[in-house]
Amino acid sequence: QVQLVESGGGLVQAGGSLRLSCAASGRSLSLYVMGWFRQAPGKEREFVAGISQSGGTTTYADSVKARFIISRDNAKNTVYLQMNSLKPEDAAVYYCVADGINVRRPDHWGQGTQVTVSS
Repeated sequence: QVQLVESGGGLVQAGGSLRLSCAASGRSLSLYVMGWFRQAPGKEREFVAGISQSGGTTTYADSVKARFIISRDNAKNTVYLQMNSLKPEDAAVYYCVADGINVRRPDHWGQGTQVTVSS
């Protein structure tokens, strides 16, 4: 089993940036496709971004394309989400996820980190 712990959330003004980190333990991160989901109050959890085991392929929700960048460092067992040009609608709890095959249906979830964007 892999354990995922997110960090880097916080309060930021609209237009600002944050970088989320997800540290994995228990198993090598290189075994998994990794990603991020988010959930805002009163809304369903939604896919944000995903990255292949090697980091060579990334995918994004349309709402964050060109603003967010997902990356990974398998040597450090860590995945990142660089969030730029943040909007109030980006405010949510962000979850790091891992799966052996399909990042949009992940088996493993972190506890989440809160991102708040003030207008």
